[in-house]
Amino acid sequence: MCSDVAIHVSGLGKVYRVYETPADRLKQMLFPSFSRMLNKTPPCYYHEFSALEDVSFTIKRGQTVGVIGRNGSGKSTLLQMICGTLTPTAGSIEVSGRVAALLELGAGFNSDFTGRENIYLYASVMGLSQKEIDHRYGEILSFADIGDFIEQPVKSYSSGMMLRLAFAVIANVDADILIIDEALAVGDAFFVQKCMRFLHKFMESGTVLFVSHDSAAVTNLCTHAVWLESGRVVEQGDPKSVTEKYLEQQYKKESDGMVSASAEEEVEELQRVTSDVGEASDYSDEDDFHDMRRDFLNHSLWRNDIEIHSFDPDSPSFGEKGAEVVKVTLRDAAARPLYWVVGGENAIIQIECQAYHQMDSPIIGFVVKDRLGQTLFGDNTFLGTHPLPVKRNERFRASFEFRMPILPAGQYSLCVALADGTQSDHRQHHWIHDALILTSHASSVSHGLVGIPMRRIALEPVAQPAGSQVQG
Repeated sequence: MCSDVAIHVSGLGKVYRVYETPADRLKQMLFPSFSRMLNKTPPCYYHEFSALEDVSFTIKRGQTVGVIGRNGSGKSTLLQMICGTLTPTAGSIEVSGRVAALLELGAGFNSDFTGRENIYLYASVMGLSQKEIDHRYGEILSFADIGDFIEQPVKSYSSGMMLRLAFAVIANVDADILIIDEALAVGDAFFVQKCMRFLHKFMESGTVLFVSHDSAAVTNLCTHAVWLESGRVVEQGDPKSVTEKYLEQQYKKESDGMVSASAEEEVEELQRVTSDVGEASDYSDEDDFHDMRRDFLNHSLWRNDIEIHSFDPDSPSFGEKGAEVVKVTLRDAAARPLYWVVGGENAIIQIECQAYHQMDSPIIGFVVKDRLGQTLFGDNTFLGTHPLPVKRNERFRASFEFRMPILPAGQYSLCVALADGTQSDHRQHHWIHDALILTSHASSVSHGLVGIPMRRIALEPVAQPAGSQVQG
């Protein structure tokens, strides 16, 4: 295998024998032997299911590859064979480098062992010696951050704690190839953000192969995509092109009559409300901006309810600490603290800071990231404000007033930063990764990273020029 190739899969196939009953499995073990002794054709008590068939692709070192496909398409089977936990029926797999895998939660763990014992078991399976595990045990423990539960049997762990322990191990085994099968979906927001920061850093030099149903994640994170359908490779190549074709096929397969009666009534009501509002198209005052669908949506199951969790000053951070961020709040238009906000409403992010040394030109900024660590939006004070010199031991704050976008259901992280200098040349004093966590409980957004309020939506005929004819 070439030195720049991490994984090479050629003609891979996996066939399972499916038995109707346990008795059929026993018959299949015993009767064929008797039949051969009697020179008779042996009976067959099973039927075959092909999970993968003639799958071939090559992953180069440093690539991030996403595997997409519907449930049952063979994605997890493929990853398990690459990891060596399943044996192929046909074809070959060549892997160059140490592999760390996070497949089914609990895979590789002994449920009766404690967390500490499972760290040694799991890390040894991935190729580390006893001495190497001893040396890295503290870092693994710190990454997992499960406290005294490390001495409890893992059968008492929640799925989130299991994820913490498993990911902490694979993050500290110096792997060349990282394989993940959507296990991050069960983690809490703070830990998932920590994992994504590790992944982004790992992607700079390592090889990543992961399964995801999230086409946006594949498009944004991957350099290559493989689309599986019914155990076969339908398409592979550029992530954007592959995911677009995948989504096109999924839409074609969806039935047009899937909308329930109650949903149809809501849609009709939405059309009635928006048709009434649609006539008022002349907005002269920006302060009166109003999403034409807002009144309806806010009285339906599609209202974008966003919960705001409290500021955590102990969240992971870095910086020189010549000044610190001491408080972060989300407020309404009247500057009252919010613990709940609805997408489309005016909101203010307020970031309060404490200077320990004189600062000539402080810059305060924020970014909002989704659960995969993708930046959705953000801003800072450099371009929108005049320099504000700050004296030693003085407090100061920045306020960002904006209209809250409509967030798809899920969890989001608000990161804040404080620096001194200019946009291109500054000293980073304090960067907090997960200063606030936002949880979107419901949303009218079904596709895309965010939704935006609409000033007006219209559907109207276009007047034809005099004398023109429409071609039929």
